[in-house]
Amino acid sequence: MTTLSVPLAPKLENIIDSFIKDGYAPNKAEVVRKALIFLAEERAIQDILEAEQEVRDGKYFKGDLDELVKKICK
Repeated sequence: MTTLSVPLAPKLENIIDSFIKDGYAPNKAEVVRKALIFLAEERAIQDILEAEQEVRDGKYFKGDLDELVKKICK
C-alpha cells in the first residue's frame, strides 16, 4: 500500500474531521479512500449517461463488430 501526503486547506480538514465525528469512517485515510471510490463511481455513472445520450443522438455503431473494426482501422 502506498502512502500519499496531501496538503489540505483547513476547510477540507474540517470536513474530513466531521465525517470521522459522524461515524462515516474511523480515520482520515478511510474518509479519503471512500471519497475516491465515490468519485470513481460518479465518473462511471457520468460515462454511462454520456454513452446513453450518444445513442439517443444516433452517435453509435451498429452491425458486425469485425466489419466495423475493419472500417475503422483502414
